[in-house]
Amino acid sequence: MPAPRKGRSASAQSKPGRSLALILIAIVALTGGMFASGHTTPRLGIDLAGGTSITLRAVPEAGQESAINKTNMDTAVSIMERRVNGLGVSESEVQTQGDDNIIVNIPKGTNSEQAREQVGTTAKLYFRPVLATEISGADPAASPSASASPSAAASDKATDGEKASASPSASVSPSASATTQGRAVTDALKAEPTPSGSGSASASSSPGGSASPSPSGSAAGDADSRLQAAYAALDCADPAARAKAGDGSKPSDPIVACGNSQGQWQKYLLGPAEVDGTDVDEAQAVFNTQTAAGWTVTMDFTDGGAKKFASITGKLAQNQSPQNQFAIVLDNDVVSSPYVNEALTGGNAEISGSFTQEEAQSLANMLSYGALPLTFKEDSVTTVTAALGGDQLRAGLIAGAIGLALVVLYLLVYYRGLSFIAIASLLVSAALTYVIMSLLGPAIGFALNLPAVCGAIVAIGITADSFIVYFERVRDEIREGRSLRPAVERAWPRARRTILVSDFVSFLAAAVLFIVTVGKVQGFAFTLGLTTLLDVVVVFLFTKPLLTLMARRKFFASGHKWSGLDPKSLGAKPPLRRTRRPVRPAGPVDPKEA
Repeated sequence: MPAPRKGRSASAQSKPGRSLALILIAIVALTGGMFASGHTTPRLGIDLAGGTSITLRAVPEAGQESAINKTNMDTAVSIMERRVNGLGVSESEVQTQGDDNIIVNIPKGTNSEQAREQVGTTAKLYFRPVLATEISGADPAASPSASASPSAAASDKATDGEKASASPSASVSPSASATTQGRAVTDALKAEPTPSGSGSASASSSPGGSASPSPSGSAAGDADSRLQAAYAALDCADPAARAKAGDGSKPSDPIVACGNSQGQWQKYLLGPAEVDGTDVDEAQAVFNTQTAAGWTVTMDFTDGGAKKFASITGKLAQNQSPQNQFAIVLDNDVVSSPYVNEALTGGNAEISGSFTQEEAQSLANMLSYGALPLTFKEDSVTTVTAALGGDQLRAGLIAGAIGLALVVLYLLVYYRGLSFIAIASLLVSAALTYVIMSLLGPAIGFALNLPAVCGAIVAIGITADSFIVYFERVRDEIREGRSLRPAVERAWPRARRTILVSDFVSFLAAAVLFIVTVGKVQGFAFTLGLTTLLDVVVVFLFTKPLLTLMARRKFFASGHKWSGLDPKSLGAKPPLRRTRRPVRPAGPVDPKEA
């Protein structure tokens, strides 16, 4: 029998304890991380934990009925899915139903209510210059929403107290009469850009960067009058008035709108939209450790958006408050109104203020995923209970337990002593799967649903199959007449190739299924792929080294009849022996022998 190969492989054969120690350290570290994070159980999907199901119906705008098509509906689904998942709501499902409906399923969780609010906010996002603003009434019940400003390039000029008590140097003061309000609004609408310090209002510029012309003629005068009257009459403390503010307006029209800052309502007179929500490439909530700014929101613009943003901020920076502000408007609501001190030409900006983490993340999500191609109306909201899913889960777990028990019984009957190694490997694989699933919940938003449970049950067969392949290779070597220790090493290369090919095919199928499917089926594919990878890890770092150690024990090495490796019961051939050719004596060869 040839001796085991020397070098690196021989060293690995002689020190299986290293592999066992490595996987033990990995299990301890992952388990410690699980308890440290406080997430000791996997997160559950909507079918197991319950949640909220929202039905949204696409509403065509006047003259744009043809906009409700498959392309726009698919785009809306994609944006909504990213929006709710951006809040950390895992396993959310967003899918179309019919030609004009979208169903959003949000699992029960910390941010499910917030996700519902943002899914219902389906209008387009615009950046508009602030022409005038004033306090319109207090709403103590309202949750404060930070009015922030780009730091370094723009900053808050007033404290929170000043914002709550009066508008900072606004063209329209809170105490102004309707007549003086009307004159101030007219001035704001007709003003041209002026150098900083002049005190006059800034004219709004078009997206291309040119200043919009002063209104002229009777039509423009009538429009100004209507806008003046709307601004003077607007009471933002009235929900009905807030809902009607800006109705019927186009992006190119000035509008009136409302916003809530520090629990107090403010009304705004806003110029035409300068930057569209689609011009924002990415927005993130970031905790700034370099300064005392705390939570901030960073924005990166597209190439076209960067030019538009540089143009409007350059013009706004020349003016005094509030004409050096721009408003971020979503569904005609002002969600933030930062001040600008200088032109922002780098294609990015940072909004800072008295943000909490939740407020910063909410604003970042609005900026990133705020622009939808269609307007939607919320048709129904229903609560999904976990009772049915719990019953199905219980049935699935019972089926999995029965399957696992049958596998263990088969191993005990057929492999006897070797079943100890197989069962230990199954337990290690199960422990790794559970811990990793628990950690993936807060890390990437993974949630365990019924199809994912099915994937884990299927993985029991895949894992057991890898052990059986290796054990049968070892038994084949024993049948050839080899003793256990060399049989273990000689069987490994061939078993390894078979295991890798089999697991690669399973992983490839799971990857393809994950890519081409949506919703819950992805949970099945993800779990199947994860357990397949763990099978490779367990076989290489646990099963093989453990069998190498057991081969050194007398119980297995002597081929005990309960070891599962009894040469007699396996029908082994006589032991292989090395033979030598007889040495011919030196001298002349007899012709007869020749």
